[in-house]
Amino acid sequence: MEPKKKLLIVAHAPSPNTLTLRNAVAQGAGHEDIENVEVTVLAPLDAGPDDVLACDAIILGTTENLGYMSGALKDFFDRSYYPCLEKTQGLPFAYYIRAGHDGTGTRRAIESITTGLKWRLVQEPLIYRGEFQEEFVDQCEKLGLSMAASLDVGVI
Repeated sequence: MEPKKKLLIVAHAPSPNTLTLRNAVAQGAGHEDIENVEVTVLAPLDAGPDDVLACDAIILGTTENLGYMSGALKDFFDRSYYPCLEKTQGLPFAYYIRAGHDGTGTRRAIESITTGLKWRLVQEPLIYRGEFQEEFVDQCEKLGLSMAASLDVGVI
């Protein structure tokens, strides 16, 4: 039997709504029909380069703070960038942003860092603007499910 593939979810969840989004991603990724994927969910301050080096794909989640990603996710990147730089090229990833404004600065920052790492974006980012909506939760669950299912069948 093949070893399970590893999906890492690193998401900042400082509020009940953002925690709901992170939980929805994890719920989708842990769907009962997905048999060969192990899911790990960590807050950015608890995740580091060893977690990234051990995973086969990663989903990032962040709030938009002052037009930028959360300080916690930035700290994760600060600690992980150089240890992962040459070792995780091509890592499949996706991300979502809970935007207070329009998410543009946050998206630009994540894309800049992940481009430097040479990670491979496998789905358009989800940017949630305005009032919290239940559709955000459904989309996050689908994000987790699609990433885990893609890993499970070897598409990514």
